[in-house]
Amino acid sequence: MDIRLMKPSDIPHVQQANITNLPENYFCKYYLYHAMAWPQLSYVAVDTSRPQKTPYDYPKIVGYVLAKMEEDPSDGITHGHITSLSVMRTHRRLGLAEKLMRQSQRAMAESYGAHYVSLHVRVSNIAALHLYRDTLGFTNDKIESKYYADGEDAYSMRMDLSDIRLEAEQGRREDEDEDEGDAVGSEGKKSEDASTGGAKKEKKRRVKMGRAVGVADLVERTESSKA
Repeated sequence: MDIRLMKPSDIPHVQQANITNLPENYFCKYYLYHAMAWPQLSYVAVDTSRPQKTPYDYPKIVGYVLAKMEEDPSDGITHGHITSLSVMRTHRRLGLAEKLMRQSQRAMAESYGAHYVSLHVRVSNIAALHLYRDTLGFTNDKIESKYYADGEDAYSMRMDLSDIRLEAEQGRREDEDEDEGDAVGSEGKKSEDASTGGAKKEKKRRVKMGRAVGVADLVERTESSKA
């Protein structure tokens, strides 16, 4: 099983998975809008056990998460939103939904600095509520009356991403420190002097090297060493 970023070429297969499993369906251009506007946030689960007989065989997509960033958040806080999540019945109970969600959440925090992620879920969807609330740690924010087209209410839920965001920021700072390297030139000399605590400099001597050292010099030096 492979979980990777959703590509525009995956959209027809993602849409098929959506139509098969969920009552809330979208046009292809809506998926494309997510893929082009926030390419880091939507992921697909691909069954790699299916043999690819030709280079033109399409991947067997068995799950997906469609996500975005709220462009004009009402609370003024940068956050992401899960638009849709689905896993085919043949591939459930493998932890794919959790992996897809966690991958998208991390991308929200690392790429966009999201403070939290929100979503809506039917009040009657017990399995989804178990995943969001008990496994992932979402909390109920409020109930939105008649949110769905058929008149069913929805829980508006959210999950804090502060820990993931701070971890990402710390990782970036460490990478920047490693990339800087040691100081060179005059700055490097200053650092070296500072590290030695201002120790007294050693007296330098001028010596002859290479062709500058004649035969007479070598003989004289040898004789003096014998004496």
